[in-house]
Amino acid sequence: MAPRILVVDDNPELLSLLVQLFEDEGYEVTGAGRGTQAVEKARGQPPAAAVLDLLLPDMMGFQVADALRKQQPQLPLIFITGVFKGGKHAVDARQKYAPADYFEKPFDAARLLEAVRRVAPYTKPVPAPEAAPAGGDAFEEVDLDIDVEEEGFQDPLELTGRVKVTGGNLTAEIRGANLTAAPLVPQGPAALVRPPPPPGGRPAQSRPAGVAPPGNRRGELRDNLPALITAFYLSRETGELGLQRGKVKKVVYFERGMPVFALSNLLADRFGSFLVRVGKIKPEQLEDAAAVAAASQRRTGDVLVERGLLKDTERMYYVGQQVKAIIYSLFAWEDGTWVMSFKEKATAESIKLDAHPANLIVRGVKKLYKPERLRGMIRPEDRLFPAVAPAYQLEDVELERWETELLPRIDGARTVAELLALANRPEPVVQGFLVALMSLGLLERRD
Repeated sequence: MAPRILVVDDNPELLSLLVQLFEDEGYEVTGAGRGTQAVEKARGQPPAAAVLDLLLPDMMGFQVADALRKQQPQLPLIFITGVFKGGKHAVDARQKYAPADYFEKPFDAARLLEAVRRVAPYTKPVPAPEAAPAGGDAFEEVDLDIDVEEEGFQDPLELTGRVKVTGGNLTAEIRGANLTAAPLVPQGPAALVRPPPPPGGRPAQSRPAGVAPPGNRRGELRDNLPALITAFYLSRETGELGLQRGKVKKVVYFERGMPVFALSNLLADRFGSFLVRVGKIKPEQLEDAAAVAAASQRRTGDVLVERGLLKDTERMYYVGQQVKAIIYSLFAWEDGTWVMSFKEKATAESIKLDAHPANLIVRGVKKLYKPERLRGMIRPEDRLFPAVAPAYQLEDVELERWETELLPRIDGARTVAELLALANRPEPVVQGFLVALMSLGLLERRD
C-alpha cells in the first residue's frame, strides 16, 4: 500500500494544491486545516510523514508536532512557514524536532516532494491502459472551436499601456498607449469573427462540462480566485487553473508559480477578436484576414502582419495584453467551478506574460469587483490589521500615493468607516484597495 502523508495548512486552496501534489505521486493523503483536526485524524490513520504549517488558527504547528510525536515518536516531520523565517528559527526547530526539512513560503513544491520521498519512499505503479472514464476532464483541452458568448459582463475593460513579456531568451517591457477592450458581447454580426481551426488541430472533446477526472482537485469559485492564484505562487508550482461558468471555460497557465499564459473558449477573447475590441483593427479587416487564413491554413495573426495591419514587433505586446485581459476578466466571476492540475504546457508557449501575481490580483479586484460585491465583503464596522503571515510582501505591490499614505493608519484602531473618511476617495475605490490587500493576505479582519 502507498504511504499516507498528513498535510496540515489553514489555507484551503494551498492545502488542496498540496494534497493533489502528493496524490498525483500515488501517496495516500490526509489533509487538515486545523491542528486539533490533524491530531485526531493521525490517531485514526497514522501517517508515514507529516507536512505541517507552523501557524494555524487553533494551535501552533510546533504543538501539533509535539502531539503527533507522542502518538508516533519516530514520525518524520516537514515544516512549512510563512512567519518563522530566518536561520535561527530553522536551527531551533532542527535542534528540538530534527525535522526532515524546513521550508519558508514561498517554497519550491518540487523540493517539498523530494523531501517527502526521502522519508517515505514510494514508486507509483504504472497503471494499465484503460478507456477514459465517463465524464472526463472538462479542462483537458479548452475547445477553441466552440463559439461561446459570455452573459453578464458588459463593461469595457481598461488595460494599462505597459506589459512585460518573455519570448525565448528575451524579456522585454513594452510601453504603449492605455487600451480599452470593448465589452465582450458582440455589437453586431461582424463585430467578432471566428478564426479558422489550427492546422492539424485535434477534434473537439465530447465530454460533459464541469467534470474533472479522478485525481484533480476541484471546488466552487466563491471570491477565492486570488487565493487560488496565490496557492500556485506559494508553492512555486507549474500547472493549470481551469475555471468554468456555464459553457464558458478559461485556463490560466502557471510556470514556477507565475501566471504566464491564458486561454479561453470565448470567441471575444481570441487574439483577432481582441484586436478588434481594443480598436487595433476593424471587424471587416479581421473577417477578411480570417478568411484568407482559413484558405491557406495559416494563423490569422500571420495574415494581419503580412497585410501591414499588425507589425510583427507589436504582436508580442498585444498577446501580453490579451493574456492580461483574459485573467482580469475572471475577477468578474462571482460563481463557477475550478479545477487545478500540474502539467508543463506553459513551458512550450513562445510568448509569456511576465507579471507578478500580487499586482494582477490587486488590479483585478480594483477593476472588476462591483461596489455591491465589495460592500458584501467588508463592513463599515470592521477593523483591519496587518496580517501576521502575509502571502506577499508590500514591495511586491505597486501602490498609489494615497494608498501608501493610508496604509500606516490601518492598524486595527480605526474602523473601515473611519478609513473611508480619512482616504477622501470614493467609497468603492477605498473598499477595492482594502479588499485587494485582504486578498493578498497583507490585511486581515479579526472578530
